[in-house]
Amino acid sequence: MALSQPVHDPAARKLVEGALTVRSTPSVRGGWYWVDDKTLHFRPEVYWPAHARITVSYDLGGRKVEGDLYGGVPAKAGFSTGARMLALTDAASDYMTVYRDGQEVNSIPVTTGKPGFSTRNGIKVVLEQESEVFMDSNTVGIASDSSNAYHLDVHWATRVTWSGEYVHAAPWSVSSQGVSNVSHGCTGMSTGNAKWFFDAFRPGDLVQVVNSYGHDMEPFGNGYGDWNLSWGAWQRGSALHRVVQTAPVLAPAATQAGYIRPQA
Repeated sequence: MALSQPVHDPAARKLVEGALTVRSTPSVRGGWYWVDDKTLHFRPEVYWPAHARITVSYDLGGRKVEGDLYGGVPAKAGFSTGARMLALTDAASDYMTVYRDGQEVNSIPVTTGKPGFSTRNGIKVVLEQESEVFMDSNTVGIASDSSNAYHLDVHWATRVTWSGEYVHAAPWSVSSQGVSNVSHGCTGMSTGNAKWFFDAFRPGDLVQVVNSYGHDMEPFGNGYGDWNLSWGAWQRGSALHRVVQTAPVLAPAATQAGYIRPQA
């Protein structure tokens, strides 16, 4: 939820948060988190259920929020979830295990970040996908004359952080996939496996990395790392300090993008 104006006062934040209603079928236990003065995120305690319907509505009825700031016109949005997709990458074994609705559907040899470029640990969310991306190491602070420089076209690229982590085809490292970590932070796999992954996953699906030497995924600012906060920490981000138990959706929700595409 993005607000048009910042809200600073704790009492005003309570008023705004109290005007937000989340419904879902099936029901979930969740809560709001104030990321900053203009941004709130809602998430369940655990992942969104697969094949669920969700609506979010806002109605302050023109009430005064603070100072000269008043609530705007009521608004409502909705979306539906698909299958729960999770790609679990073990940077120690160099294998990615893919689960659909809790069932293993693929095991893929991969390579992740080498020393000095270790892939972030933690839960990430697919942000966008492109069949071809030009990757230039200058954009991530690696000079052109460095031995680590790269300038190449990459195929079947699935972005998971704004800072440049992708799951993508890396035919140049096939001999290292399933064996060792040689990338600059991305998760590389064969072209065939990358195409399979690209087709199986959609924005909002989960990509988790474990046993890497990289730092932890940022909760905010570098993608959607909300799931990396504990449930206790998430609850402390609510102005009302309350848990929301969602009521059933009253009518079919229109499918559209939310702040993440729920996947379970």
